[in-house]
Amino acid sequence: MKVSLKYYTIKYLIMILLLIIAVWAGLFYAYILDEVHDNVDDGLKDRKIQIIKAVYLNPQLLKNNDFGFNEFKIIPITATEYKNKSRLYNKMYYMEYDDKDQPYRVLEADFIDQYKNHQRLVIRTSTVEEDELIYDLTTALIVLYILLVISIVAVNSYLLNKAMRPFYQILDKLKKYQFGIPFSQAEQNYSIKEFEELNVEINEMIDRNELVFYQQKQFIENASHELQTPLAIVINKIDLLIQNDNLDKKNLTFLTEVKNDLRRMVGLNKSLLMLSKIENSQFNAISEVDFNAMVNKLVENYEDFIAFKNVEVNIIEKGIFKADFNQDLADILLSNLLKNAVKYNNEEGTLNIFIENNRIIFQNSGMQAPLDKSRIFNRFYKQSSDHTSTGLGLSIIKTIIKQYPGWDITYEFEDQMHYFILIKNKIS
Repeated sequence: MKVSLKYYTIKYLIMILLLIIAVWAGLFYAYILDEVHDNVDDGLKDRKIQIIKAVYLNPQLLKNNDFGFNEFKIIPITATEYKNKSRLYNKMYYMEYDDKDQPYRVLEADFIDQYKNHQRLVIRTSTVEEDELIYDLTTALIVLYILLVISIVAVNSYLLNKAMRPFYQILDKLKKYQFGIPFSQAEQNYSIKEFEELNVEINEMIDRNELVFYQQKQFIENASHELQTPLAIVINKIDLLIQNDNLDKKNLTFLTEVKNDLRRMVGLNKSLLMLSKIENSQFNAISEVDFNAMVNKLVENYEDFIAFKNVEVNIIEKGIFKADFNQDLADILLSNLLKNAVKYNNEEGTLNIFIENNRIIFQNSGMQAPLDKSRIFNRFYKQSSDHTSTGLGLSIIKTIIKQYPGWDITYEFEDQMHYFILIKNKIS
């Protein structure tokens, strides 16, 4: 799933922060524990000196063989057990108050008393419980982590929103940009150098694209115009030749075929020009179009064509199909669908047009086999061997539909009937 830059950075910040805090917590725990032991050890060493001094002043202390109130005891040892070096270690002792063992730091130091006897001094002092220390430290770190995450998310969101505001302005400008539509390039000052450069580069890119678009548009229109004129002249000359009574049947047939081919070239030229204009977004004006009324009007306009094929046309209105659409494109779209359904229909065939709130279905009789779904909307694909067809009618329909997100055109074949289904507000 794609996320915005803000949430992308926050996600990785939190992950990195969690790792850093975990490592830091381990090091911090080890350091605190070492400091605690170091301070306790210093205190035990100081008490050792004081107790040994006190023993020399008060021999009665030599009888203190159990841990009492002062937390030390003196044990007689032999000369072989005597060690010249003090020892520090941790040990658990039972505590009646807590009814459990508690950790102690213990110091053992051997000395020779005033009577030349070897004695062992054992001093203990209670230390912090490591499990409690871990629990307290973990709790503190969790609270710290939550506060850090909240703070980072808040600060990061604020800073990113502020820093990325120019980016979103540039992005919004690009979303609204369309070829051939006047585009505001008012100079804007951005505090961030990269966004300033991005805006300049985008404006220059748009200028280049507009120039190329204009040149392409002019070329296509000029080429189409230049082709239409000689084609019309040639067709007229052929018409004059056909009217000549001196022509035999063979030459008349030949000229008729040439004329039909030229008319097909005229249609092909117009269709290619239309495709180019649609793809170049030259039909930008949008208004609310009543497709119900347009379908009824087109059926009336093509009455002669329908009568020539002797096709029965039924318009079944089950809803109101209205949409924001270009009026000219809507006319081209429905005209091509209607002509396609009539042209490739059977003699005395049927055409049913179902109009619903979000669909228009052209259901017509015709070929007894389904068309190739994967190629039917491709350019120059022909449904039959009809040489008068340019193979661009359905391609124009598909190109128009692509200009409107959420719209689609599909083909189905069922019960020997062909279905062309125009859909708006498609749910994916």
